[in-house]
Amino acid sequence: MQGLVIKSTGSWYQVQTPDKQRYDCRIKGIFRTKGIVTTNPLAVGDEVDFELEPEQQTGVITNLHQRKNYIIRKSINLSKQGQIIAANLDQALLIVTLASPRTSLGFIDRFLVTAEAYDIPAKLVFNKLDLFSDEGLAILADYKSVYENIGYPCYEVSALEGTNIEQVQALLADKVTLISGHSGVGKSSMINALLPKLDLRTSEVSEWSDKGTHTTTFAEMFELPQGGFIIDTPGIRELGVIDIEKQELSHFFPEMRERMHDCKFNNCQHINEPGCAVVAALERGEIEPSRYDSYLSIYNGNDTRA
Repeated sequence: MQGLVIKSTGSWYQVQTPDKQRYDCRIKGIFRTKGIVTTNPLAVGDEVDFELEPEQQTGVITNLHQRKNYIIRKSINLSKQGQIIAANLDQALLIVTLASPRTSLGFIDRFLVTAEAYDIPAKLVFNKLDLFSDEGLAILADYKSVYENIGYPCYEVSALEGTNIEQVQALLADKVTLISGHSGVGKSSMINALLPKLDLRTSEVSEWSDKGTHTTTFAEMFELPQGGFIIDTPGIRELGVIDIEKQELSHFFPEMRERMHDCKFNNCQHINEPGCAVVAALERGEIEPSRYDSYLSIYNGNDTRA
């Protein structure tokens, strides 16, 4: 039998067949994916083959189909392995908040670099518009200009009040969409606004730490009435970039990618080499300093600060 992994709880996976039947399945023995070492061999969004166990309604996953793409982060444990967040995506929406909790520019940039590296179109959704002061709206305009100028669509919403939710709804039809972000940015509230019948659990942001608490503890896919799926994932405190070589990194910054061929040296790393077109553009104000700072941070391996 063939199916789609729609929920992952660690050792068990819920698999949905093309006729909408769902089976709880596990992996039998050692199950390795070719060419990638991760803490989770399967992820939500994977297409798999499975067999039903004799006289039971549970199954055993026997084969993983080739992935179109996936999004991965450095595992939060001490190993150097990666953790696949989701697979076979058409797009990723990063939910961003400027306060309660604050999403840093560095975190946004690491997410976008990871999406670029795995060929996943990314969009930014700025949530909690209902909380913004005039000063906050000015900061939001600055954030949006940084990312819209390099080609990333940005949206302003209030999931709590339903403001501009129809703009997000319009992005989702017939697509598999990852919804990601820090804990507390309102991912579950956003999904509740998009699919009110789900009534996902939400929680307040901790006042003492200004960090959200995890209301989603595992990844899960939800089918949309207009076609397509959204994938809800546990909130990400940190996002470590993995499997990107230093010499490749600039390829995943669009504003650097379009200028790198004008550098004097083919192997220019855009730091202190003479004749660097990227540094020249930075000095002319054509590249945002925050983006260049993120490049240096990831390049130097300081890539997991929130």
